[in-house]
Amino acid sequence: MGLALLTSQAAQLFRLQFAGTTPRVFQAPGRVNLIGEHTDYNDGYVLPAAIDRHVVVAVCAREDRLVRLWSERYRQHSSFELDNITRDEAASWSNYIRGVAFALQEAGLVLRGMDAVVVGDVPIGSGLSSSAALEVATAVSFLALAGLCMAPEQVAQLCQRAENEFVGVNSGIMDQLVSALGQAGRALLIDCRTLEYSAVPVPRGVSIIVCDTLVRRKLVSSGYNERRRQCEEGVHLLRAVLGDIRALRDVCPQDLVEHGSALPPIVLKRCRHVVGENDRVLKMATALRDGDLATVTACMAASHASLREDYEVSCRELDVMVEAARSAPGCIGARLTGAGFGGCTVNLVDTAASDRFVRHVSRAYEAAMGAIPNIYVCHASDGAAEAG
Repeated sequence: MGLALLTSQAAQLFRLQFAGTTPRVFQAPGRVNLIGEHTDYNDGYVLPAAIDRHVVVAVCAREDRLVRLWSERYRQHSSFELDNITRDEAASWSNYIRGVAFALQEAGLVLRGMDAVVVGDVPIGSGLSSSAALEVATAVSFLALAGLCMAPEQVAQLCQRAENEFVGVNSGIMDQLVSALGQAGRALLIDCRTLEYSAVPVPRGVSIIVCDTLVRRKLVSSGYNERRRQCEEGVHLLRAVLGDIRALRDVCPQDLVEHGSALPPIVLKRCRHVVGENDRVLKMATALRDGDLATVTACMAASHASLREDYEVSCRELDVMVEAARSAPGCIGARLTGAGFGGCTVNLVDTAASDRFVRHVSRAYEAAMGAIPNIYVCHASDGAAEAG
């Protein structure tokens, strides 16, 4: 739809829902991860880009402690008191907003009640982090209405806490961080331990194309939390032979060669993916800066294979989509993006061939799976801010 139209829609809907008041409007983008899957919660490296698809929140402060919400996507109201924040299972989308309010107040901040309308064009359950975009847009809204300032890194950390402790998903920091810190035309190489980051230009003439398999997954009910526990088990067992390691970030491939026998086979596979993926992220960031597209191709191919075979988070639809992309005109690299178990693939494509790429992948996927995929030609976008 585009950010300008979303902003206008949010403001109009707000006036309809809340008796004509003129709101302030805030936005946060979704993201696509070019490489670095399941490394963030292992203190590793990731290479995401914020994209030009957004969650937009139109808000006005209240004089009391009530928060009243309307979601246009779900066509549903929900409300809660800031002094008594509980979950609403009948409006589960609101739990992300409730969790943000909980986390901000737990950090000692004094919030104001508000009325809010939520709209967006980040596909839900597709691996493009609609939940993180909602969290970050909510956080910057609460902060602005309370007259508070906070560094984007701290916003991201509190939004992660909301998702971990209130929603119940043990997500890493990547999604919230890139939604808060995104830069137009650039991916961000993020060190998830230190939160240090550097911009990595997307090479001129290369487009980011996201292909949605239409397979929806829910992180809470998927194997995401199980994978995280397996990684933690690996660290615990390897600590006996490697000494004081904090996370799989501290393990190198040779360590697994020498000490992999100390791990159960399934845990070794999970660890092998994460350790190898960290190495691939750093190689790909360097390759993008250097314009070395052959290395980009190899890194993305190896990442998808590892996610399929060692981390076991791919599915037939994702594999079919990746193979369709690799046979398409102009494809530089293709892999699943996000947590897996469905969702999207990310593709780097020669811009001159992007239209032919989209047609080829759509036809090939429909022929194999009997469904027409949603395909988005995206641009790296700026992070969260007041809109309009």
